[in-house]
Amino acid sequence: MENIIRYFEAPAKSFFLFGARGTGKSTWLKLHYPQGRFIDLLEPDTYRTYRAFPERLQEYVLAHPATTTFIIDEVQKAPDLLSVVHSLIEKKQGWQFILTGSSARKLKRDGVDLLAGRATLKYMHPFIASELKNKFSLEKALSQGMLPIIYFSPDPLQDLKTYVALYMKEEVQMEGMVRHIEQFARFLEALSFSQGSILNCNNIALDCGVSSKTVNNYIGILEDLLLAFQLPVFSKKAKRHLTTHPKFYYFDAGVYQAIRPKGPLDHPEEMQGLALETLVAQHIKAWLDYSQKEGKLYFWRTKSGMEIDFIIYGEIGFYAIEVKNSKKIKPGDLRALVEFKKDYRDCQCLFLYRGKEKLKKDNVLCLPVADFLLQLVPDRQIVTELE
Repeated sequence: MENIIRYFEAPAKSFFLFGARGTGKSTWLKLHYPQGRFIDLLEPDTYRTYRAFPERLQEYVLAHPATTTFIIDEVQKAPDLLSVVHSLIEKKQGWQFILTGSSARKLKRDGVDLLAGRATLKYMHPFIASELKNKFSLEKALSQGMLPIIYFSPDPLQDLKTYVALYMKEEVQMEGMVRHIEQFARFLEALSFSQGSILNCNNIALDCGVSSKTVNNYIGILEDLLLAFQLPVFSKKAKRHLTTHPKFYYFDAGVYQAIRPKGPLDHPEEMQGLALETLVAQHIKAWLDYSQKEGKLYFWRTKSGMEIDFIIYGEIGFYAIEVKNSKKIKPGDLRALVEFKKDYRDCQCLFLYRGKEKLKKDNVLCLPVADFLLQLVPDRQIVTELE
């Protein structure tokens, strides 16, 4: 994999670094902490040792007095190590502990308090376009996503299928998260039809032949594995009747494409439109997490059916963003943004599309989606950089 400079910035003190498998956590850490000591819990011998004797970590740290940084990879596999890390941090000897994980499920299940604030919680995301610069291709990103282990692969589509299968096997089946892996596989496919939509767990349950309670549990597993996320409705000072249910996304456009079943009755334009929406969502989430200013991502939908794909709100700014997989701007495309602007005059409205021209219509800035993604840099305001 080519060495791409990432926007992620590590804090000076101890921290958790969460991110789905393949987002580049270990690669980044090895590059930036060449003198650090790695404890890789994916190695069977290492895992068995620290799982059985977590107190061995203290012996290991004391045996390396010249080392200040210790990295524990996939810490969720041996959560009892956190109590030892807590004890070592309390000694105030200048040690920094970096604890990576691709799942928060076992940590939450075992009641671990994430070191009670003694370690900052950070996230690593797939690539974003401005990290790749001239290596970014919109068509490539839509078909295979932005995971570092996939983006530069000689066989990305096959590797995506393997990625999904390995996650199901290693993280779900081997950790005992579900009893029937075949049932979970059917659920993954059924859920892909809800990409970018409000979830109807009863319908998904009928498709999979399971209870709605099981569907909710499965969705929780995906979120804990950082493979999916839900967006809440933006309802601050609402002047209209809004829906109350969140919207669902797989975390990466390529992963969504790999899971989504395809057949003669499926329209490629519809799937590509959802992939484009997913691509924008994952970029905004990364931009928010990598920026210093606080901000959260929402969507907006009225009871009457008007919807805006993304609302960004917080110290970082206030934006409403609509995404369309079309090369032309149709008369009704801006309606929801215009109505939202009536309710929230301080909001800056953006319309992202597949055309080539930057335009301003009805007080809405219309931008080619590739241009928007390429200029999305942490701690830079979206509109200021473009106007």
